Amino acid sequence: MTAYDVFNGDADGLCALQQLRLAAPRDTVLVTGPKRDIALLDRIAPRAGDEITVLDVSLDRNRAALDRALAAGANVRWFDHHHAGAVPAHARLEAHIDEAPETCTSLIVDRHLAGAHRAWAVTGAFGDNLGAVAIALAQPLALDAAALDTLRALGQSLNYNAYGETAADLVVAPDDLARRMRPYAHPLEFAAREPCVAELHARRHADLAAAAAVTPEHADDRIAVYRLPEAPWARRVGGTFAHQLARTHPRRAHAVLGPNGDGTYWASLRAPLAAPRGAGALARAFHTGGGREGAAGIERLPESRIPDLIRALAAAYGDRGH
Repeated sequence: MTAYDVFNGDADGLCALQQLRLAAPRDTVLVTGPKRDIALLDRIAPRAGDEITVLDVSLDRNRAALDRALAAGANVRWFDHHHAGAVPAHARLEAHIDEAPETCTSLIVDRHLAGAHRAWAVTGAFGDNLGAVAIALAQPLALDAAALDTLRALGQSLNYNAYGETAADLVVAPDDLARRMRPYAHPLEFAAREPCVAELHARRHADLAAAAAVTPEHADDRIAVYRLPEAPWARRVGGTFAHQLARTHPRRAHAVLGPNGDGTYWASLRAPLAAPRGAGALARAFHTGGGREGAAGIERLPESRIPDLIRALAAAYGDRGH
């Protein structure tokens, strides 16, 4: 029997996994990668009796692999907040899925564990751009402003580290990051003692400064579209920059795009924080698109379809007064 932890390499996936493994330590095979690696369940060949835990990964995008795992006799636990579609009813599938825009996988795991490792859930929520939710969740922890700022920065930097075309674009490989996090019961300890945290902070701020110097391709009071250049820093910062834009202009929808090098573009989409709905459905209207209500992405958008994306953003959010 093999135990697998299959998880999104961003802050939410990492912090959800950290909570579970603090509550129930065990040796597992880690299956993860850059945030754009969605079909993670395809990487394993499950057998009868295997234990598979999936965190912050779309069931809908992994449905065929899930069916194969269940047919092989594996036991699967799934925690997620992305679009799932119809969840199979199966005796060996334990699904904890909540697609509400004000939640994330770290919060779903926090509920499952009755708040046993809540500071990590707060960190994951900050990383998923749920600042107000994170602050409310942290109230029982009696953290001062400096501690909350540390968790906010940590969540944002862990999230920043997940973006890239390949693992070579990332500052730290997500599986390595998960192993570095594992010994720390509290994220404040991790932030204070783990040397890679300072490097993540520094690289994030430098990449954000580069992105901020880019002139938007389209911008009004309802939507804004930024096209970043072909560069590792741009691939790393795309999602983080989209989060920052959403926080700075909470009544505006945003799209941040960058070239893949094959004539297509990746796109990070953000619904207005003031009304965080519809991003996932908008992305799914394009081939290789997916996500959740407040934030979504398109893996390979043909350059010829960028005007279609701008029109779709305007149709989805332009008539709502954002």
